[in-house]
Amino acid sequence: MHTGESYHRFMLASRRARNVRRRFQNMALDLLPAGAAVLDFGAGTGIDARAYAARGHPTLVYEPSQPMRECLARHCREEIARKAIVPVGLPLTRKVQAVTANFAVLNHFAEHASLFETLARVVDRGGFVLASMLSPYYLGDARHEWWRANVMNLVRDGHYPSPGESGIHRFAPRVVVQAAAPHFRLERLVPRGPGLAFRLYMFVLLRRT
Repeated sequence: MHTGESYHRFMLASRRARNVRRRFQNMALDLLPAGAAVLDFGAGTGIDARAYAARGHPTLVYEPSQPMRECLARHCREEIARKAIVPVGLPLTRKVQAVTANFAVLNHFAEHASLFETLARVVDRGGFVLASMLSPYYLGDARHEWWRANVMNLVRDGHYPSPGESGIHRFAPRVVVQAAAPHFRLERLVPRGPGLAFRLYMFVLLRRT
């Protein structure tokens, strides 16, 4: 499992990761009003945060992993020095227009209701949460025994843990939407329908009500 500098190098070197990140950043930036503040939740080494800050968005970063935070501090030192990027801890208190959570951050939670209650306190009404999450339907994982063993759990419950992946859980979109209500409503899911079987990541856009 990559962390810190090794994660940073891996994510910059991986073509698939770069493509996913580009699509995610473009979607977030298209949605953000000019100058709107954003919280990068599970910011990793700050790759997304730098992109938001470069477009004039005051960017808060929350990252629980110390190796990731240390790498972020090095990678984003100039932006942090001029307060274009501001590291924050728990509890989250500063109001923002949007929260972004890229590369399966929300898959590290076993349930999301309490998380969305927290995010509802910091996201302005009309703002949004944009998360990239692992698709539980992705056929590329069908070669794994854990995927085949959990098909019925997915059909019955809409979620399942992924054995061998530390702290990772897979969720059907409907489960995330149910957990987010009544604070957020689903505005967009990319891809939809059969497309979820062919992409590892799904983008879930939830609008603050």
